[in-house]
Amino acid sequence: MSTVADTTTVGRTIIVRALSDGQLVIPTEFRQALGLDGDAVVAMTIVEGEVRIREATESEKSTLGVGSDWFKELYDYFAPAREEAIAKGYTEQEINEWIDQAVAEVRAERGRG
Repeated sequence: MSTVADTTTVGRTIIVRALSDGQLVIPTEFRQALGLDGDAVVAMTIVEGEVRIREATESEKSTLGVGSDWFKELYDYFAPAREEAIAKGYTEQEINEWIDQAVAEVRAERGRG
């Protein structure tokens, strides 16, 4: 990923609307200017009422398990279940909330919560 900004987007503002589940989409020209591809992992920071977005460092990515073989293998293993849930009308947000809840319950049972 390139960290060199495209000078045509510096200082440019684009107005976007949140999706129905609250997600925001980073416009293509902004992603391109930041050198972010479809598999990008970003770090978001709130500074003086604004959101700053940059590519996550390798250390930050590792906190999510991103980039590790076991994480990709696990993600790919559950791809059919995710696709089936989405086909049934569940949102990514709902699925992620259920996963977070299940992880929290297991951690609580093991005294790590």
